[in-house]
Amino acid sequence: MDAQPFCVTDPATWLTRGRSADHARALARIWTEFPDLPPSAAAEDRMARIRERACAMRPLNEEIQARSERERRARNFAFVEAKATSGSIDARDLAILRGRDAHGYDWDEALRYADGWYAAHAGWPHREQVSFREAYDRGFREGGGDIGDLFDAARRSFTAAVRGSNQPQCAPTEISARPLPSSWPKPTDQPRPTRWSNRLIMLTDDDVKAVGAGGTGFLSEVLNTRAAADMSIIVLSLALGFLDVSEAQGQSAAALRAVDRDEHLRQLRQLLHGREVEDILTTAQGDYLRILDLASAALPLARTQERTRNTLLQQRTHLRIWLDRGLAEGENVGAGHIRWSKLAKGLTGKLAEFTVRYSGPAASRGHLILVELPDGAPADGFVGSDGQILDPAIVISNKARLRQEMAKALRTFGGATRLAT
Repeated sequence: MDAQPFCVTDPATWLTRGRSADHARALARIWTEFPDLPPSAAAEDRMARIRERACAMRPLNEEIQARSERERRARNFAFVEAKATSGSIDARDLAILRGRDAHGYDWDEALRYADGWYAAHAGWPHREQVSFREAYDRGFREGGGDIGDLFDAARRSFTAAVRGSNQPQCAPTEISARPLPSSWPKPTDQPRPTRWSNRLIMLTDDDVKAVGAGGTGFLSEVLNTRAAADMSIIVLSLALGFLDVSEAQGQSAAALRAVDRDEHLRQLRQLLHGREVEDILTTAQGDYLRILDLASAALPLARTQERTRNTLLQQRTHLRIWLDRGLAEGENVGAGHIRWSKLAKGLTGKLAEFTVRYSGPAASRGHLILVELPDGAPADGFVGSDGQILDPAIVISNKARLRQEMAKALRTFGGATRLAT
């Protein structure tokens, strides 16, 4: 909140709000000559005073607008000139400066002149609907275009293609044998579930810290999974490099030391030696991700490689999606993307032949979800991987976990076996 009083008759008030000295004095003078009438005055008199002040301000507002427009055009030309000075200017920017210097165009006209010139130069067709038509047509003609020629566009397209093929080709850059972690996609439910023993998650220092201590606290969610002991968990430290999760939890800030790229590669190869990895997730962001890119040569080429991204809330959602794809020994679940839709009757999810619906509160307590077949009948007669008969009517206690429980039910039925009838 501004602690200074807003005094409209004081030029300093307008100076602090970005007006020039002459404009600030003019505004203060107008408000002094045409102040607001007291509330006790007649409404017609107060409205008349407002109209008088508006009429007095109209020339000043027009001058302010004109000055702002001149400053905008000057800044735009200065930006293009700076590109010319630095050597990063392109052909279209040069046409803007040519329109100003050769024809005296202001910014908007020079911009349309450059549009016309580059359209002709690149082999594009002539545009009929365009502002500042005279400047555009002049640029089009000077770029080599002929509006009256029926085959003009084809001729210029051929010339532009020949011109481009004569340009020197850039030397091919080094192509990595595997995608860098920074290019990995975000986690989805599309990949098939993978055994926990064949999964690798790469966390960071921030993930080891608790949420209240300034970290993300992702490690606690990972360790709370039912098969975290079978999963490979590696922590990337900016100070110590790659560590096993047990080592990372016991490190202190006093152990800081410099770690170079070769050391990163050695650490990562040592931690992954003898491990078969099919599914990798990393939560690395910023500097952590850059270090992981440099050490990517030590990473195995897995079937599924993903990373969390965007906001912290989305990163947490991506982590949970990845954790839900874990598969325990002896377990069999359905794979594939679950199609969600919210109808008038409630949330609905579909996977293969199964449909799960939210059916409202249960008879006793909790909430009821039903697994159905394509004909709408309950999915009776299915046996899970543990040999137990699956009940299509499932009662859950926490509605906040409705989507997670519905997804779990779909995947359980998707991996089940139907009894012979």
